[in-house]
Amino acid sequence: MSYDAAPTFMERISRNPWGFAGAALALLVIINMSYVVVPEQKQAIVIRLSKPDRIANQFKPKQDFGQTGAGVIGIIPFFEDVVWIDKRILDIDMDTQQVLSTDQLRLNVDAYARYRIVDPLQMYRTVRTEQRLSDQLKPILGSALRNELGKRPFAALLSPERGQVMDNIQAGLEKIAIQYGAEIVDVRIKRADLPSGTPLESSFGRMRTARLQEAAAIEADGFKQAQIIRAEADAKASATYAASFGKDADFYDFYRAMQSYRYTFGPDAKGGTNLVLSPGNDYLREFRGGNR
Repeated sequence: MSYDAAPTFMERISRNPWGFAGAALALLVIINMSYVVVPEQKQAIVIRLSKPDRIANQFKPKQDFGQTGAGVIGIIPFFEDVVWIDKRILDIDMDTQQVLSTDQLRLNVDAYARYRIVDPLQMYRTVRTEQRLSDQLKPILGSALRNELGKRPFAALLSPERGQVMDNIQAGLEKIAIQYGAEIVDVRIKRADLPSGTPLESSFGRMRTARLQEAAAIEADGFKQAQIIRAEADAKASATYAASFGKDADFYDFYRAMQSYRYTFGPDAKGGTNLVLSPGNDYLREFRGGNR
């Protein structure tokens, strides 16, 4: 009685090459599905049976390049999946909004905000996708913009006060964005224009009238202050003269006579009138030494 030797591994392959090739291919597919590469610019949420399990390469402030957790990670095929969340700064480009300022000017405002997803798990639980997050933040940005600009005149957008306006809008938007796992990086107004056509000309007219009224008020106040200052100076001068002349009446008479001679005979005299006076005229007594 004789027994056949067991077939070797190579003999089995030769007998069923297609089956072995299929098994090898399936093994490669499973191995390929067991590992994913997380790039530096992405955050990966590993979902196990429809529930978030762990996060790879999550954003952390001031983290050194290469130490973020990016690279190859392992997952369980068919039981785990990966949701990608952008790690970079994203933009919200708001549609043009019409805002009414405190000086009753209608403005067409075009603004944008920049944000970053800092808590991908919170973002996934609340809105699931980045597009939905952007759709949620866009109307909130418009509302914060209208509320803040509605408290200020149009001139505030043309002055250093504009920086404070932007900070207030950013703070208001930040309170909402944090609920979605996002952080507002910056808010800026690209354009703030008056509507074209008749409303624009009417607004310019109101602004011109307001500025003319303001200039007239400033001029009147300046004239008033000048009059007060001049009156106070004249009063002080009169008091000084009175105090000085009261000490020497003869000097006062001499000073007043010299002032009169100056305007009568001097270069300040007006007209070409000739005066004929006798030497003994009382008006010329100072030329004779006065009463001395």
